[in-house]
Amino acid sequence: MISAIFINMPVESAARSREFFTSLGFSIYEKFSGEETICVEITSNVRAMMSTSEKFKGFINGKEIASRSTAEAIFSLECNSGEEVRALTEKAFSLGARKVNDFEDHGFMLSWAFEDLDGHLWDIFWMNPESNGN
Repeated sequence: MISAIFINMPVESAARSREFFTSLGFSIYEKFSGEETICVEITSNVRAMMSTSEKFKGFINGKEIASRSTAEAIFSLECNSGEEVRALTEKAFSLGARKVNDFEDHGFMLSWAFEDLDGHLWDIFWMNPESNGN
């Protein structure tokens, strides 16, 4: 029934977000991008629509945009290896992302989180396919 998900979020600057996420290695889906919005391709079926706050307000019917001191969601992205977790997160830090926690090794799962330039939380993880989750 559902073929894709588009996550919508406000950003201060679409151009700044474009630079941050392309520097992390993500592609921009240009068909849905412009001066006020970029569409970051997380996978072929998962995309993040990042619109300037003014444009985003047009979608939320009078609701307030959450402030940077609040968290409404954590976007968790699974990598193919623990090395990818480290590389992606360390790259985010070098681009100005805020470190949310220390690198976590739970044996069956590796995880590291960052807050992007607009305060959105991203948890980057790898789950050992040999594990039963314990």
